[in-house]
Amino acid sequence: MYFTKLSLFVTVIVMLSCNSVDMKTSKVEIEYPEVYRDTAVIDDYHGTAITDPYRWLEDDNSDETKAWVTAQNEVTHEFLSEIPFRDKVRDRLEQLWNYEKCSSPFKEAGEYYYFKNDGLQNQSVLYKLVEGTEDELIIDPNQFSDDGTSSLAGLEFSKDGKYLAYFISEGGSDWRTAKVLDLSTMELLDDELRWIKFSGISWAGNGFYYSRYPVSNEGDELSGLNEYHSLYYHEIGTSQDLDELIYKNDDHPNRNVYGGTTEDESFLVISESESTSGNSVKVKDLRSNGPIVSIFDGFDADYNMVDNNVSELYFLTNADAPKKKLIAINVSVKSDIKEIIPESEDVLQTLSIVGNRIFTEYIHNASSQVKVFDLSGQYISDLELPGIGNIGGITGKKSDTEAFFSFSSYTIPTSIYSLNTEALSYELFKAPALEFDFDDYATEQLWFESYDGARVPMFVTHKKGLKKDGSNPTMLYGYGGFDISLLPGFSVMMLPILENGGIYAVVNLRGGGEFGKEWHKAGTKERKQNVFDDFQSAAEYLIDQGYTSSEKLAIRGGSNGGLLVGACMTQRPDLFAVAFPAVGVLDMLRYHQFTIGWAWADDYGRSDNPEDFEYLIKYSPLHNVKNVAYPATMVTTADHDDRVVPAHSFKFASELQHMHTGDNPMLIRVETSAGHGAGKPTSKILDEYADLLSFMYYNMDEEMSFRVKG
Repeated sequence: MYFTKLSLFVTVIVMLSCNSVDMKTSKVEIEYPEVYRDTAVIDDYHGTAITDPYRWLEDDNSDETKAWVTAQNEVTHEFLSEIPFRDKVRDRLEQLWNYEKCSSPFKEAGEYYYFKNDGLQNQSVLYKLVEGTEDELIIDPNQFSDDGTSSLAGLEFSKDGKYLAYFISEGGSDWRTAKVLDLSTMELLDDELRWIKFSGISWAGNGFYYSRYPVSNEGDELSGLNEYHSLYYHEIGTSQDLDELIYKNDDHPNRNVYGGTTEDESFLVISESESTSGNSVKVKDLRSNGPIVSIFDGFDADYNMVDNNVSELYFLTNADAPKKKLIAINVSVKSDIKEIIPESEDVLQTLSIVGNRIFTEYIHNASSQVKVFDLSGQYISDLELPGIGNIGGITGKKSDTEAFFSFSSYTIPTSIYSLNTEALSYELFKAPALEFDFDDYATEQLWFESYDGARVPMFVTHKKGLKKDGSNPTMLYGYGGFDISLLPGFSVMMLPILENGGIYAVVNLRGGGEFGKEWHKAGTKERKQNVFDDFQSAAEYLIDQGYTSSEKLAIRGGSNGGLLVGACMTQRPDLFAVAFPAVGVLDMLRYHQFTIGWAWADDYGRSDNPEDFEYLIKYSPLHNVKNVAYPATMVTTADHDDRVVPAHSFKFASELQHMHTGDNPMLIRVETSAGHGAGKPTSKILDEYADLLSFMYYNMDEEMSFRVKG
């Protein structure tokens, strides 16, 4: 196996290395590809020279990078194929996954629609609910591609129910293609829109608003910078080149622009942002085709439009309210802001206006709580949920008296409930049937102290009667960033851990949104180390309390959570047995130079700022790999990930293989025709988790056994 790397001065041909490694469990021999290191690539960061020997792996189109991916995948798949129970894990996952899954029904132009997956379909299918007969198939994304790697990535019905506009994602990419279906004839129109990214679909009249970027240069589609995001209006029956440009900011190419219309299509609300937090808001009165008027300037707070009540626009905001509040502003007379629902002790996560009532979803100690108000903000009552868990949003129209919501927890599969908005009562509408005895398992919420004394919660799920003798294989999961909250949710993929005597633990780290803006800010920029400290403290607490031991502890996280795992395994390699950094942000000095990476600076900072560089270089996983023994590691990424480009994972895995001094495997698994995660087909999900779980148990010297039917 050979790699060729061209530079301005030299051509280097490097052969496969002979540094085979004897595994502690079965003496499996690993021969890592010896990867070219270009030590001449040096950057000057404010007087500090940083070598970047794997810069060439940033070119996702080069033959050298493709050869590297092929060789690494061969090594990884050869290793995984030697795990004796890997196929049993895959079979058990397929058996568990093979049950009917349905979404909450939602009403459009008097008709109810829902998504359903029969069990093992790669993509869920959109149906129209038809009383007394078989439901009508509307869109089957499994027909988009032969291998199931193209997915439905967003949709919106026109107000009159005549058209359905929807997005298609190919290979998991963030790029979208828009198509329009005539629901009366069930035929696709000629309308096809491209170069769409980070966009919704918002109907008004005979067309819809959407956001897009300029056409990318050939070869830059998956890694080039995303700049000059713009809002357009598309009239049905016309070509995309005739679409009307509604808003674009030529002075600030690194800003994203989104457009949303109110349910009655009276207003277009334009949101502009330059990071993942904070946005300005402009409004256009569509009733009079009025001018675009600014109502909230700057980027100091988040303003999310909920809906309108005639000329009053409702916004969920954290302006002067770290845990959020609901406000209203009359755009016709530009009145002062009116507070509808004030800030409370719990985070107001989101809300829905259904049956002329406001159903608010709060986060109370990292789980869902629902309170009901009238349109003036007068409290009516709480809505008692089926248990401690996560409500998946209340769907319904403003005037409807019937709504639906989903509910799940770590031991309750996602179930659908129908809600009477007048009586505030609900009943089970649809529950899944899995071949798993959930009554044998329990979830407990633990609170522990981080290194600086901050109290942090985590949910721990395991079999009832668990012995706390330190012998239990444990998967510890976290995220800790971008104001995102991890609430209790069901995952089929964790069930094999539970039924094999293991533990699944999820930590609500600082940097997330579980306790408001201050909790989020406590895990950003120069305070990012708090997130890693919280995660390591969680691991130490589980060990100290006898739930597990360092020899039986695996850690996993994706995207920003991949950064979390990368930072923690390089800071405390002794603390963990197995590490899974997934689609991670691992090169903190160059992340902002690819696709949408520049938008993450509000959480991370940027290396071109001297102050930010000082703390980024201290925890950047790529730059903190040392000559020590690391936990058994399987880095995972995908070739179509244009959110966190795979170069992060390529470079990190190469450095681990170069520097690691122990016997544990340092592998990378690169999925093909997949992206950051959304839209991944069932077949690929099952393959990936079979690899993860078998790798985890194998490297803990544990067996996995199942009673698999068939």
